[in-house]
Amino acid sequence: MEAIDIIEPKRRPSQKMDKTLKKSFPVTGMTCASCASSVESILTHTEGVAKASVNFANSSVLVEYNDSLTSEDLRKALQSVGYDLIVDAENPSEAQQELQEKHYQEVKRRTIWSAILTLPVFILGMFYMDWVPGRWISLAFTIPVLFWFGRSFFINAYKQARHGKANMDTLVALSTGIAFIFSLFNTLFPEFWHNRGIHPHVYYEAATVIITFISLGKVLEEKAKSNTSSAIKKLMGLQPKTLRVIVDGEEVEMPIASVEVGYTILVRPGEKIPVDGEVAEGNSFVDESMITGEPIPVEKSKGEKVFAGTVNQKGSFRFTAEKVAGETLLAQIIKMVQEAQGSKAPVQKLVDKIAGIFVPIVMVISIVTFITWMLVGGDDAFTHALLTSVAVLVIACPCALGLATPTAIMVGVGKGAENNILIKDAESLELGYQVNAVVLDKTGTITEGKPVVTDIFWEDEEQSEKLKPMVLAMESQSEHPLAEAVVQKLKEEGIKSTTISQFNSITGRGVEAKYKNGTSFYIGNQRLLAEHNISVSNQLDKKAKTLREEAKTVIFFANQDQALAVLAIADKIKETSKKAIETLQERNINVYMLTGDNQQTAHAVAEQVGLKEFKAEVLPSDKADFVKGLQVKGKIVAMVGDGINDSHALAQADVSIAMGKGSDIAMDVAKMTLITSDLQSIPKALKLSKKTVLGIRQNLFWAFIYNIIGIPIAAGLLYPVNGFLLDPMIAGMAMAFSSVSVVANSLRLKAAKI
Repeated sequence: MEAIDIIEPKRRPSQKMDKTLKKSFPVTGMTCASCASSVESILTHTEGVAKASVNFANSSVLVEYNDSLTSEDLRKALQSVGYDLIVDAENPSEAQQELQEKHYQEVKRRTIWSAILTLPVFILGMFYMDWVPGRWISLAFTIPVLFWFGRSFFINAYKQARHGKANMDTLVALSTGIAFIFSLFNTLFPEFWHNRGIHPHVYYEAATVIITFISLGKVLEEKAKSNTSSAIKKLMGLQPKTLRVIVDGEEVEMPIASVEVGYTILVRPGEKIPVDGEVAEGNSFVDESMITGEPIPVEKSKGEKVFAGTVNQKGSFRFTAEKVAGETLLAQIIKMVQEAQGSKAPVQKLVDKIAGIFVPIVMVISIVTFITWMLVGGDDAFTHALLTSVAVLVIACPCALGLATPTAIMVGVGKGAENNILIKDAESLELGYQVNAVVLDKTGTITEGKPVVTDIFWEDEEQSEKLKPMVLAMESQSEHPLAEAVVQKLKEEGIKSTTISQFNSITGRGVEAKYKNGTSFYIGNQRLLAEHNISVSNQLDKKAKTLREEAKTVIFFANQDQALAVLAIADKIKETSKKAIETLQERNINVYMLTGDNQQTAHAVAEQVGLKEFKAEVLPSDKADFVKGLQVKGKIVAMVGDGINDSHALAQADVSIAMGKGSDIAMDVAKMTLITSDLQSIPKALKLSKKTVLGIRQNLFWAFIYNIIGIPIAAGLLYPVNGFLLDPMIAGMAMAFSSVSVVANSLRLKAAKI
């Protein structure tokens, strides 16, 4: 259930103290940004409500209201205008999901049936237009398409009209409704026109095709919306539902909701840490990549901090709970992602904005046309008035307008997929070409994201082949995460392990073991060698310093007397990273690197890839703040990352790009995902955006040029000059041709080079 915060207002003298409740509710029925505004407005003006704030990204509303009101009162206020609140479900989020899925399936079913019934109407209207029985067949098929499967357009148009607004639904309802009524009249009373020497036409196919095409767009829109909350759900899934608490020396399993600060919690190998706390007993390595983004697990011993959602590796330990429920770092990340998603005002689609002005103008032009012809039309005034006003409405049909953006987007998305770029929505394509700042995460984005052995230097190269099996045997038994990189390297070289005895892991230092001849061997850091008085030659010592300057982790292999080899481990830079960064810089795009790693490592990586601007030792919130800071300076920012720790910054950025091999959550938050790990796909994605936006603008031009030229002609502008009146059938053909030209123009993008 949603948590409720109690806000205590100031008490006035001799006044009973009121309470204000602050609660978040899932909202259903919102389909566009104007719907969100309506919900906000309706609730805000409900008596007893102090404030209402809609988060369109996750379909929820945060309401501050007087405790004299109930949740049901708020629900009724919204239900009166066609929206609804989920107030009585045990799990409101799940209930909302179920309703969204049900709505999507319903829209999909309606679209399929609309298409099935539209096909015969289209064939009859285009190829058998003069066959009289065909009109009655078309009428029978058109009625369910318009008034059952397409009823939502008429219902939504009515809702908009009640609030004095107009959108695409208004345009669809108006044009299809007029075309249907006019066609119905011509079907029922054809003699009305025959007596006046005019052959009556019907436009059932225009009405049904419009409903079907626009419904298809709605299906795609609903499918995209159904996935918007998956990132939050997966973040929440990082926290286990139960944990083991030590009570009076005994292990007790309890729900995570019951844990309190001060509890002693047991974490076993492979388990997720449930809440934030401090290690009290034991030691282990913990994978904190979801917070820091760094691939190497961090050693934890007594006094070290641990965080919810991170994963324990091979050891087990007990820790004391310090932050629980909404106070944990994971909970804060979840909250930050939600806020970043909600803080961005949803882009009001250009077509909706234009339609809001276009529809009333078309209606006015149609009415003015009718009145003008009634006044100056002479003997055929009514006939001419009716035909011209209907022609105006038919030629202003929104089919091309409705197709202008989605067709270009669909082709652009397909073009991206061909180039290993998965695009989730139109917003990223609309904004991508404006990007002038790119923020890159280091680990897994610029680098490979996993530790590998980059160098091995031996004191005596001739002895190396004899000693490598010893190194493999010791590292195979080690629990240290870096040991896996060494094992992988030696196995790739075809080295076979040998037999060792008395293996011992030394916490924070390394490992030691004995060979069958009794000789002791060590693998670890320089402190391990110093503690056992093992000497390091000038040659190896100098090499180790050089490797550290290159931001590599250095470990030694030694016997009981001297160091025998030095090994360097690092997160390798991708081969294409430097070229991709150069390409972006050549386009006057500022490139920045952010990392949770130390300053020395960050500097070394930045230098190798040609970056001057970078920031080290950053937390998830720091990354988001950095992005926000660039936006405040007027930058259009693209964030590229691969980890959970990048999710807040990805949500904050104008354009968010995830690496395909990264975490599922990063990919869910991001609006684009690169299937390949090649950073050169980033400049390609931005160029694709430019091409797609150009296609959208061209499509809108073609969609409107017919109206700009066609509406005056349909209104009878040429009649005084040459006696020409545009037949509504020709108007319908012009409308259809505008749609064809829009689709054809969109398909040109397929051949474009990015």
